[in-house]
Amino acid sequence: MRKAEASRNTKETRIGVKLNLDGAGKAKVATGVPFLDHMLEQIARHGAFDLEVSAKGDLHIDAHHTVEDVGITLGQAFAKAVGDKKGVRRYGHAYVPLDEALSRAVVDLSGRPGLEYHIEFARARIGEFDVDLVQQFFQGFVNHAQVTLHIDNLKGANAHHQAETAFKAFARALRLAVEPDPRVKDVPKDVPSTKGRL
Repeated sequence: MRKAEASRNTKETRIGVKLNLDGAGKAKVATGVPFLDHMLEQIARHGAFDLEVSAKGDLHIDAHHTVEDVGITLGQAFAKAVGDKKGVRRYGHAYVPLDEALSRAVVDLSGRPGLEYHIEFARARIGEFDVDLVQQFFQGFVNHAQVTLHIDNLKGANAHHQAETAFKAFARALRLAVEPDPRVKDVPKDVPSTKGRL
């Protein structure tokens, strides 16, 4: 079982994450930011990961530090859980629709952080949630998970749908990338790179 824990404690936030890449899609999340909780539940469910996230942040200022630091800490846990990446597919991609919205995510467990993010939200807030924080979450994740991630919202007129399809596509792409590659039969299994490491 590929499991990991990570924590991040600063003057702004206290974050704890437990992640099981070989889980059943169970989520136990409490960040104090309801929309973020909803998106983390999507990651667990559609990634088939078991995920626990607890966060205490300076929400009296705004949600920025909490959302970014949850992304950072989840990225750290992911990097630990996926380990040396031997025998995994490495690449994953997914298209996910929700009514009028359609998003695409493509991920490479490259060992190099990179984010290409293209979402033009239909409005600036989803309830109390500032949509700018979606990018901050993904930037924090890729920086610490050491992955390359492309996220594009291809269609959408409802900001909630745009965000939800992005998170669901991200989850499905990660799920595919971390799956064991059935065509790799070497023991020990090879790293999916001509470099010999990622």
